[in-house]
Amino acid sequence: MKREMKKWLEEWRAAPVKKAFPVLSFPAIQIMGISVKDLIGDADAQAKGMKLVAERTDSAASVSLMDLSVEAECFGAKIRVSDDEVPTVIESVVSTEEEAEALAVPPVGSGRTGIYIDAIKQAAEEITDRPVFAGVIGPYSLAGRLMDVTEIMILCYEEPDMVHTVLKKATQFLINYCKAYKECGANGIVIAEPLAGVLSPALEEEFSEPYVREIVEAVQDDSFVIIYHNCGNSTMLMTDSIAATGAAAFHFGNAVDMEEMLQKMPKDKLVMGNIDPAGQFKNGTPESIRQETAALMEKCCKYDNFVISSGCDIPPLSKWENIDAFFGAVNEFYRAKKEA
Repeated sequence: MKREMKKWLEEWRAAPVKKAFPVLSFPAIQIMGISVKDLIGDADAQAKGMKLVAERTDSAASVSLMDLSVEAECFGAKIRVSDDEVPTVIESVVSTEEEAEALAVPPVGSGRTGIYIDAIKQAAEEITDRPVFAGVIGPYSLAGRLMDVTEIMILCYEEPDMVHTVLKKATQFLINYCKAYKECGANGIVIAEPLAGVLSPALEEEFSEPYVREIVEAVQDDSFVIIYHNCGNSTMLMTDSIAATGAAAFHFGNAVDMEEMLQKMPKDKLVMGNIDPAGQFKNGTPESIRQETAALMEKCCKYDNFVISSGCDIPPLSKWENIDAFFGAVNEFYRAKKEA
């Protein structure tokens, strides 16, 4: 369903009561009685899972899988798949300058990307009461999986041209991938660039920000928006550069102080976060997540551009009683403010 997304974001920011925006998709496996392995290989299952989550929760939008292996797999990287954990890349494909030059940009639809695009197409047709966001990996985070997440940091110093070669190819693929999501009915993209969050600010400015900005400029418009996600430890040091990507909104992990982040980021754009996905959604209790959510909202809802969210993708086996308690705490906070 096509929407005026920039207007939607503006109205969301102006609203005194803001629905939560957790990155919530993988826990649908528990409702459906299937495994992660089943979910990532089946478009129908992904769309059904998104619909079930939307029916159960009062979220601001429906967000698809944050699977940071699917794009690297298209380039030839080997991945590990399990029944109860998000897939991970286990073997890089580029280790020399010659391999970087020879790396081919795969067509969109190869690997599992065709499945994920079809899932979003179905979800966008079936979920009409809120926007539908697809998920893609960020360019530096993709390059890191193609070159090895540790090795790429060394190569940024020793072989920067090689890194830029891979980044250019990663970015071209991601632009094509985002355009395919746009064409199939998605209202926007959550682009996950966590690996850039462990770089120094100077390296992030060179090896991440310009490539993210290129993607934003290629696909973002009034009806299709980019939400930038980074859960790295150093994001607080690179806020100016992150803002310079031009993304329509920003989403941060629980490694940062959310109130301090709100003070640093643009006041006219939504800033979301950052309840601990593992510590609270997966391993917490209903009472602990209620307390954490209420405390964060008490501290940050004085900023009119703050939206309560998870700090990152909520793990597949996170307890639904905790997820329900999170949404309950959001409603309780706003109800108490209204009655005060």
